[in-house]
Amino acid sequence: MHARFIRGAVRSAAVAAAVTGTLTWASAANAQPSDPSPSASAAAADTPAPDAGSVEITTRDAAGDVLPGAAFLLLDSAGQEAGRGTTDAQGKLTFPDLAPGVYRLKETASGSPLHEVVADQDVIVTPGATTRLTITDSFKVAKVLLQAKDDKTGTLLPGATVNIGTGTSTLLTLTTGDKGTASGELPVSSRNTEFWVKQVKAPAGYDLYKPSKTFTAGPGAPVTVTVTNTKTATSPKPHLSDKPTHKPTGTSTPADTPGNGTGGAKPSTPGTGTPDADFSSTAAAVPVGDSSPPTPAGSLAHTGADAAPWIAAGAGLLVIAGAVTVVAVRRRTAAESEPDNNSQTN
Repeated sequence: MHARFIRGAVRSAAVAAAVTGTLTWASAANAQPSDPSPSASAAAADTPAPDAGSVEITTRDAAGDVLPGAAFLLLDSAGQEAGRGTTDAQGKLTFPDLAPGVYRLKETASGSPLHEVVADQDVIVTPGATTRLTITDSFKVAKVLLQAKDDKTGTLLPGATVNIGTGTSTLLTLTTGDKGTASGELPVSSRNTEFWVKQVKAPAGYDLYKPSKTFTAGPGAPVTVTVTNTKTATSPKPHLSDKPTHKPTGTSTPADTPGNGTGGAKPSTPGTGTPDADFSSTAAAVPVGDSSPPTPAGSLAHTGADAAPWIAAGAGLLVIAGAVTVVAVRRRTAAESEPDNNSQTN
């Protein structure tokens, strides 16, 4: 019985010793610092928040080519910078680890002298998602100088109006001013865009230039377009001295006077031997230097002073004709009486 008591005491002492050791280890463990190691802190810092989002940008031009080197700035809702960067060789740029919300995106440079920057725009970032944007930078406009010229002298002409366009669309209308020129801007869609120009209004005193002309223009480059016009043909105004006057178609002679017979010369009286030269005496009765034209056929007869020379000439002709007739009758009478005298003598 005594031995059994001793063995129980030894067992109790061993249990007590084991419990005491356990408590001592636990107390020592609780005394150690609870800060994590540096490597664990770094890993936690690199891990994004589970609700963070991102923005991915791809930049192109109007022709579809990617634009490397385009610079962007991202601002949060408070106007603070949330990120900045430039597009890579593929025209891409990403802003990661963004808290959800609304941001403001600004393009500060296009990375090309041929392209414009886009206007500022808002971007919404959603939790755990990537917002993808395609930015299209337009080409810079072409500078157009219009000239209208005289096709012969090259003088610049004001008041010419033309339409300029591409395809079926009219993009610009220009009218030359006092100096004969006009300028404007043309939107281009490629590095070499073809345009047409057509005149819709000619300068005063000139014919309209009807054909359409074509030309090419590049981004930001100046180009000169010239249209030429021909003066309108006009008839000269009639002068007072150019008024038509009534002129005789030929020289009027007594031979043209009605009633004088064929050929105009009065035949000699048969048997009198009077020569035709007597017509010259008749013609002498016509006033010299009288240029009054005869009355044209089919027109009204002139009255008044214009008829006086003709009346006088006609009266003279009648007097001379009567005198010639009297002389002829007397000669004929004398010739008929000579045979009677001869017969009486025999």
